[in-house]
Amino acid sequence: MTDIVALHRAAIVATMQTVPGIGQVHGYERYAKQDAAFRDLYKSGDRILGWHVRRVSTRETSEALGRYHGQIGWRIRGFMSIDDAAASEQAFDTLIDALRDAFRADESLGGAVDSTLEPDSNQVGLQLDDSGPVMFAGVLCHGCTLSLTTLYPL
Repeated sequence: MTDIVALHRAAIVATMQTVPGIGQVHGYERYAKQDAAFRDLYKSGDRILGWHVRRVSTRETSEALGRYHGQIGWRIRGFMSIDDAAASEQAFDTLIDALRDAFRADESLGGAVDSTLEPDSNQVGLQLDDSGPVMFAGVLCHGCTLSLTTLYPL
């Protein structure tokens, strides 16, 4: 199971990194004891612009007797420093949409997963669950929460 999780996580990160101007992408939620060190982990150029990927659920399903599939639920969080004069909210929305486009363009994430179709809801690809201002590492930022389901045979 751990190999599948690592494979899927790496494919998610690789897909995210195909988006121009995406900033820092971490395969796990990064932390630091001091705010300055924490900011540096998510810094891109002179601003915060970073993302992390976390597994939040794993499920097994069966469509028919003897056919089992695994589902991994992922949460992706993104942060970008607010610059009101530069309309940074619109730039952040553009990045979110570019990420969603990248996942839609390759449903198998380079062959690493069977699908990104959420069987219970028929949602496919990367979903925007929440977006709004947040304090992150002591800086006012745009923040978003995205979700993704990856499927694999058992």
